[in-house]
Amino acid sequence: MMQFISGYWAYHGLAALARLAIADRLKDGPRTSEDLAGEIGARPDYLYRLLRAAAGLGVFSEDGDGRFSNNEMSDILRTDHVPSLRYMFMSMSDEWASRCWPTLAESVLTGRTAMDRLFGMSAWEFLSKNPEQSETFNKAMTNLSSMESPVVVGAYDFSGLGTICDVGGGHGLLLASVLKANPSLRGTLFDLPHVADGARNGPLAAIEGRASILSGDMFESVPAGFDAYMMKYIIHDWNDERSRKLLANCRKGVNAGGRLLVVDQVVPPGNQFAPSKIMDLTMLLFIDGLERTEAQFRELFASSGWRLTRIVPTQAPLCIVEGEPA
Repeated sequence: MMQFISGYWAYHGLAALARLAIADRLKDGPRTSEDLAGEIGARPDYLYRLLRAAAGLGVFSEDGDGRFSNNEMSDILRTDHVPSLRYMFMSMSDEWASRCWPTLAESVLTGRTAMDRLFGMSAWEFLSKNPEQSETFNKAMTNLSSMESPVVVGAYDFSGLGTICDVGGGHGLLLASVLKANPSLRGTLFDLPHVADGARNGPLAAIEGRASILSGDMFESVPAGFDAYMMKYIIHDWNDERSRKLLANCRKGVNAGGRLLVVDQVVPPGNQFAPSKIMDLTMLLFIDGLERTEAQFRELFASSGWRLTRIVPTQAPLCIVEGEPA
């Protein structure tokens, strides 16, 4: 139980190092805390204590001369490393996110998200009004995609599809990965205007002639005429009513014989640990969404014009929940 408590402290220590870009600054070799502190304007003794704590967790290494260097764990905090979780550490420790977690019990009691109670708006509204936090959040999502896109591409056979629309695709890394692996496939990224603007110089820029970017409100409509609609970490963001609306919009737009590809975690039965069960608390707290079981996905699909055909596991906690028009 003490490990759970101290884990909260350890997370914020690593998030501080991510904000200070320490792993980036150690890319070229070992440096002392005094050297690093002079570069970033920090107190050398405080920085040393922070790095010592991280090294004790296996993140960074300290040698006998008091110099710190990167290792396999701290490389994940480098901005240019693939994969990287630097922005994930930063976004989840931003003040708006950090204020929410201590109020989880109140969300359980009231049935209201922390964002609604503390800020009077949804997380999406908050991010649209706070560009700096939104940019960090979108980069955090790209961090996740850099880890998960290859396993999605490797787990699912996209051959046979001519066109695909990535609904809510962020900066486009997953779609770019799918298009690179399937040279005959054409794709469109569809997201909110402020997100789509940030995607124009992103991963899709390298896919010449086969990728386009459109913006709009997916609950009003989605672009029509695609062989498949793909959504990664989108359906889990919304309650059943909103999810049905979105899936029904995709059903209206899909070509005959097309597919629905919901890339999400699927909650397993029983008492075993599953990342989906912890992620579900994030959905409850921030955005009134949820992680779903297979039965819940099957019912959701059926109520929006789809038939769940299969669930394809990946090497990550994600699954591809496939549907076809009912």
